[in-house]
Amino acid sequence: MAPNSVAFFFSNDEQPRSADQFFPFRQNPDFFYLTGIDQEKSMLMLFPGSPNPALREVLFLLETNEHIAIWEGHKYTREEATEASGIQSVLWLPAFDAMMKEAMLYAENVYLNTIENPRYPGEHFYRSIRFARELKEKYPLHNYRRATPIITSLRLVKSPAELEIIQKAIDITTGAYLRVLKFVKPGVAEYEIEAEVIHEYIKNRATGHSFYPIVASGANACVLHYVTNNQVCKDGDLLLLDTGAEYANYAGDMTRTFPVNGRFSPRQKEVYNACLRVMKEARQMLVAGTHIDAYHKEVMKVMESELLGLGLISRHDIEKQDPANPALKKYFPHGTSHFMGLDVHDEGHRFETFKPGMLLSCEPGIYIKEEGIGVRIENDILITENGHKDLTANVPVEVEEIEEIMNK
Repeated sequence: MAPNSVAFFFSNDEQPRSADQFFPFRQNPDFFYLTGIDQEKSMLMLFPGSPNPALREVLFLLETNEHIAIWEGHKYTREEATEASGIQSVLWLPAFDAMMKEAMLYAENVYLNTIENPRYPGEHFYRSIRFARELKEKYPLHNYRRATPIITSLRLVKSPAELEIIQKAIDITTGAYLRVLKFVKPGVAEYEIEAEVIHEYIKNRATGHSFYPIVASGANACVLHYVTNNQVCKDGDLLLLDTGAEYANYAGDMTRTFPVNGRFSPRQKEVYNACLRVMKEARQMLVAGTHIDAYHKEVMKVMESELLGLGLISRHDIEKQDPANPALKKYFPHGTSHFMGLDVHDEGHRFETFKPGMLLSCEPGIYIKEEGIGVRIENDILITENGHKDLTANVPVEVEEIEEIMNK
């Protein structure tokens, strides 16, 4: 931060589900990154240059009482919050107003944290936005700055401790895939497969899914965000399973495609291996120094060649295509990679230069609606000093491996 600056961060709101219940709480990832505190109604104030040492780093929490203890259960004590966060000064929420007012007296700049992820779908009037509006109304003459770019740059590069947690999330996800490979057969419903996945996750202490699971059989796999998961898997169809465990708030994310009856047809195998070749080539491009926009353009060249080989597009299609909407988009309509971390689609932008410690998915797909074939293969790739490391390298991906497991 600039000198003489204070920053404020807030936990997520609780979201009402019904008259007397909330949806399961999920912490604001920036707040969790800075504090390790996984509780609602929490605030953090950072003012490293404050002339009053008591204002430099303060965590504010909800003080529990007998009613809360009976109806909701345990909340952090001050000592537990210090142990979890490393923050020595932990106060109850009523102390916030007085300390904020004193901090505003000394500070020249105010850093506020808002959601700037371009994938964010909502228009929710969340806690940080409400506070920003209130504060600017009360103190219009301060310099207001964005905290989000600073936090994003920190979160993009994973620490060894984070990578250990993420690997655990990936390992749990791997267990779910292996479980499903042995379970799937014609006549099984997509929701039964989803039940097998969540069973494996909860059994291994994951908090659940890192995103709504996609269990898409047959032509359903051509719907990129298919989450209905209510159809029966038919003999001769492929099953696309895109899922990830969430462990300690960090996301796993993998996709595998396999035959419902345990054997790929010749055409399914042809399409699958084309997608696999793209994934392997794209993975080699995930190295420090490039950026995701340039990388996506290179992957599209590889995919274009594979789609030509499959007879899905022609040289004529390519010659007459609109550069803004190339011919391959009919069969490969999404990007190949996204950043990962505390969010499965973590913050970061299309011109972000890859650095060691960044984690990205690698997930090309080929979707042939007219043939009822949808294939996507997704691995999780860590950028390293000397290239990259595939954190999902031990998950079966070759046709022969998949068929062997399914037919044991």
